[in-house]
Amino acid sequence: MLASLVGFLGDFDLAEEAVQEAFAVAAERWPRDGVPANPGAWLTITARNRAIDRIRRDRTLAEKTRQLEVPEATMDELDDTVIEDERLELIFTCCHPALSLEAQVALTLRALGGLTTAEIAHAFLVSEETMKRRLSRAKTKIKATGIPFAVPAGHLLPDRLDAVLAVVYLIYNEGYSGRVNLASEAIRLGRLLAALMPDEPEVHGLMALMQIHHARRQARFSGEQLVLLEDQDRSLWDAEEIAAGRKALDRAIALGGRGRYVLQAAIASLQADERIDWNEVAALYGQLAQITRSPVVELNRAAAVAQAGSNEQALEIVEQLTLGDYQYLHSTRGELLRRLGRTDEAREAFERALALARSGREQRFLERRIAEL
Repeated sequence: MLASLVGFLGDFDLAEEAVQEAFAVAAERWPRDGVPANPGAWLTITARNRAIDRIRRDRTLAEKTRQLEVPEATMDELDDTVIEDERLELIFTCCHPALSLEAQVALTLRALGGLTTAEIAHAFLVSEETMKRRLSRAKTKIKATGIPFAVPAGHLLPDRLDAVLAVVYLIYNEGYSGRVNLASEAIRLGRLLAALMPDEPEVHGLMALMQIHHARRQARFSGEQLVLLEDQDRSLWDAEEIAAGRKALDRAIALGGRGRYVLQAAIASLQADERIDWNEVAALYGQLAQITRSPVVELNRAAAVAQAGSNEQALEIVEQLTLGDYQYLHSTRGELLRRLGRTDEAREAFERALALARSGREQRFLERRIAEL
């Protein structure tokens, strides 16, 4: 809905308000009149017509009123195919190079991924107020510079790819934490990108990464409890989705891919083996760290080093990282200290992680770890 309205109106804020109004109308009418045959189209048309009415009532937007002298939309003008196509256009609008990379990612997560400002701020490790200002500036710039609502020409696609892939990956990560609908949405967007750019190895690498991880979704939780990889029931894994992910990985490698998503997909593929080669996993994380210079990647490398049998070396890596209030730094550190028998320090680290945890399942996992000490 938002994608359709941004393309029609050219105004993010007005589109968001119109969408909210449409849902308010639906909440009032549907319980009384019944749900329409095509709810998505009904909501989008209602939002579009509400936006037109608002513009016509506002004298300060007279120029826009003249531009929108069109009849109200009807159900015959809109179908699900139109809405699906406009989502991809919205991604590329948000990922225009006139915006900073962080603004591109944040705005797309807000506009298309359905994440709240607080959730996006958490993903970027910044305050909610800082993220609110970034989003506002990005919307203003799109409006002021007339950034087009369209998939760019083929020769421009590679320049826009990094931001688009980062967006899809962050949407998937939010879904991986428990919001499976977002994970499925990210995979769907990945398929659209793969069809649009079939010769880009990183696109296939990201698809492989998401599919292999998504294949394990049913085993990651037992009721309301988080289940670690080594404890998961592999019979719950989706073997067909793992095979599809590995096929995408093979395609990425055949295209010469050695980038961040291809490396992460290779790691995920190794972790899906019955006997995991943790030394190889740690080596791939080392290559990934050289590319990304990311302390989070180094944290993951430390976890792989520990799984390979060297808890002391892993703790040395963790102690050198500066990730502040990053929950997984403290939970990983707590686990390493627990394994080394440093119980008091482990408890302190787990308690710090617990204070930072957002997910109820993660909170329960950390409480269990603390109780076991």
